[in-house]
Amino acid sequence: MKMHKLLLAGLVAAVSSTVTVNANAASTYAQTKYPIVLAHGMFGFKSLLGGAIDYWYQIPSDLQANGAKVYVTQVAALESSEVRGEQFLKQVKDVLAITGAAKVNLMGHSHGGHSIRYVAAAIPSKVASVTAIGSPVKGSPVADLVTQTGALSPVAYGALNALAGIIELFNGSGSFDQSAKNSIASLSTKGSAAFTAKFPQGVPTTACGQGAATVNGVKYYSWGGTSRLTNVLDPTDALVGLTGLFISGANDGLVGQCSSHLGVVLRDNYSMNHLDEVNLMFGLRDIFSTDPKSVYRGHANRLKLAGM
Repeated sequence: MKMHKLLLAGLVAAVSSTVTVNANAASTYAQTKYPIVLAHGMFGFKSLLGGAIDYWYQIPSDLQANGAKVYVTQVAALESSEVRGEQFLKQVKDVLAITGAAKVNLMGHSHGGHSIRYVAAAIPSKVASVTAIGSPVKGSPVADLVTQTGALSPVAYGALNALAGIIELFNGSGSFDQSAKNSIASLSTKGSAAFTAKFPQGVPTTACGQGAATVNGVKYYSWGGTSRLTNVLDPTDALVGLTGLFISGANDGLVGQCSSHLGVVLRDNYSMNHLDEVNLMFGLRDIFSTDPKSVYRGHANRLKLAGM
């Protein structure tokens, strides 16, 4: 029995470097009944260069300080929604096994929003809630531009795969095959529609409405931003500022305001761009906007009060 527990501990160590000990929490404000499991987006990672750069910058630690148990996962940086979903499913099962929790609360940013939907559909009895953050539920025009125009050559796709491999190398977590072509196809309007046809839970049936609040016992939520250039010191602002030009209407630089809707829309117009939604880079953002950490903390409290 002891050996079995040690093996499970090893599995979850690979899943997450962020395991909370509630005894050290400063408060219980975010102490949800079930663990919170985070799913990253395209080109995502847990931590780079020995912790110098975190994808979820200061968010897990803030949640932990307020009583939550948080697990940060790692799947292929570039792959189809289904492949990433299967990888995420395995890690969620590992978290359930090591914690003994009856359920988990899933939060996914960007393409990670597809991953959490996949898992909620696969094991609904083990999922308390799903929260999509800046996720292209109905696809991204940026991905459409690439797929419809053939803007990227095989060489360019290869370069993106190589970049994802380098990120994985510096991340030091897991070893996955990468496919930029599959990833971008999944994030297109057509690819996202095909994914929704398989996993429709929580997806609005209108162009810019809300989806079902509860499906198969799982609560669905979403939130997102509608700003692109938020801090002149943030070098990533230039990228999302450029890509946002290809999206009509309000957007966060990669995802349109209405495309981010899933389940109960908590808010879809934070003054944040796509990377601000996970507090990248180093928390550089609009100083007059809501602190992303407080959004996650407040949502954890919402889940706590709802008995999740």
